Amino acid sequence: MLRAGSVTRDFDGDVFFQNLLRDLGYRIGVMKPVETGCSERDGQLYPEDAVRLKQASGCGTPMEKICPYRFVEPLAPSIAAERTGDRIDIDHLLKVYEEISSEHDVTLIEGAGGLMVPLLPSFTYADFARSAKLPLIVVAANRLGAINHLMLTLEHALCKELKVIGYVLNCPTDQISLASETNREVLANLTGVPYLAELPFVATANSASVFPAGQFEKEFALRLIEPFLL
Repeated sequence: MLRAGSVTRDFDGDVFFQNLLRDLGYRIGVMKPVETGCSERDGQLYPEDAVRLKQASGCGTPMEKICPYRFVEPLAPSIAAERTGDRIDIDHLLKVYEEISSEHDVTLIEGAGGLMVPLLPSFTYADFARSAKLPLIVVAANRLGAINHLMLTLEHALCKELKVIGYVLNCPTDQISLASETNREVLANLTGVPYLAELPFVATANSASVFPAGQFEKEFALRLIEPFLL
């Protein structure tokens, strides 16, 4: 499954989703094909998002496979690669994905920036999802503008003939606005794509203290995900 969409400093739903699946007995694989905006640690680029995915999943896959491409500048992958004289090899990414997925029951792939972000000048995450035959979970920041952002992403997924499992509304701040309170109802009237959950903003690193795993299981529409876990 590919998680497509953008998130800011907010609740990390991936962590709890993976913990929930692990509790249900699934072997979880993860992949972050490209991570930009990496800091340098001990002379190497540190992919913070990919590390968090690996820790949450508990998988033993080497980080070189989980995150094959890393760049310092916080740019779209195609541009970040071009500026360092590199080129992202899509065939290599697909091969690595096949290796990871063959060793796990469920493999969660995290995108970067959105479905239309380019990995190559004319090859986006949507194209990657289509090539790998990945169903999508779309994440949208629950604020003013979320309706347009989410609907455009869903429309593009349809144009690419991608299967969307559902969408998640993610709260980017602790400030509740009229837009964030009404987005879910508006979206329900605009699309037949299933709503999966609304996830809260978490200011502390200890997300579990604010949103316990048991509550996540109750809030998340896991029944809509289960057909894709077989």
